[in-house]
Amino acid sequence: MEAIEVRPTVSSDLPQLMGLDHSSTSDHVWQLELRRDPRGPQVSAIFREVRLPRPVAIACPNDPFALADDWKRKAMMCTAISGSDAVGYLALAEPRTGVAWITDIVVSPNWRRRGVGGALLEAAHTWCAEREFRKAFFEMQSKNHPAMMLAQKYGYEFCGYNDRYYSNQDIALVFMRAV
Repeated sequence: MEAIEVRPTVSSDLPQLMGLDHSSTSDHVWQLELRRDPRGPQVSAIFREVRLPRPVAIACPNDPFALADDWKRKAMMCTAISGSDAVGYLALAEPRTGVAWITDIVVSPNWRRRGVGGALLEAAHTWCAEREFRKAFFEMQSKNHPAMMLAQKYGYEFCGYNDRYYSNQDIALVFMRAV
């Protein structure tokens, strides 16, 4: 694999980052089933991993062009570089003191499954540990199976969901790990 450098994002990275292909494909989804107890107010939420008959395209739920406005508001944003090319990035918010929230992780299609996503996560974990954060949360769409697999590979565990969270009404799955 070619050398990858992960460093803090600078303003000159933004045009390349916005130009990355933010879409993905998946051959699995987590399907939500809500069951209401007819005898009382209880509701059970069950997720089932379902294999799809063919891969589906997944549009990024966040507007990549909003990066130009949002990147300074992020608690941390890092860029993966190969040579002079930006090949991925990770954005992290800090909604509460001591807790980090990974909101975006994007890797150029030519660089996927080559360790770039892991390098970005490791940079985020290091950043969190240096600031003595207790937990890191990682959100993703329920149909983004590649992101789920990456999260689980790096020790994240499913801890919740938010129905109709994204502007396109997709479910957000939330994974967490101690830092």
